[in-house]
Amino acid sequence: MVFRTLSAGLLAASVAAFGAAAQDADAKFSLELNNAANTDTGGCRLTYVATNRSGQDLAKTDYQVGVFNAEGVVTRILVLGFGALTNGKTRIVLFDLGDQSCTDISRIIVNDVAECTLADGQPAGFCLTGLVTSSRTEVQFGI
Repeated sequence: MVFRTLSAGLLAASVAAFGAAAQDADAKFSLELNNAANTDTGGCRLTYVATNRSGQDLAKTDYQVGVFNAEGVVTRILVLGFGALTNGKTRIVLFDLGDQSCTDISRIIVNDVAECTLADGQPAGFCLTGLVTSSRTEVQFGI
């Protein structure tokens, strides 16, 4: 009986690991909130790491995000521009929220794609459906 329980647990762990690997393999674009640091002027500097694994060059990638305070109330909606990204390229981009401390931010969500175009100017349809988000900070970041 112990063997079956252990086997079921190993099977569940294997299935979960396979699912995560498949999700990462399907990721065409990833955004990581890498750092959120208070500035000397009382604002918050957000550091994002953007990676294009779409197989195509992107001319422009802009995401509309919502910023939530500690009480879960949306305090602002803004557009974060990551610029052009060639396939396989990773870029680090800084965004300053000059009037909001990092300690006042609980969560940031990707609300929509503001603009996402391929190098030839055509819209790229995978920028939201192929997006994977993560955070290395206390601020939650997701879709």
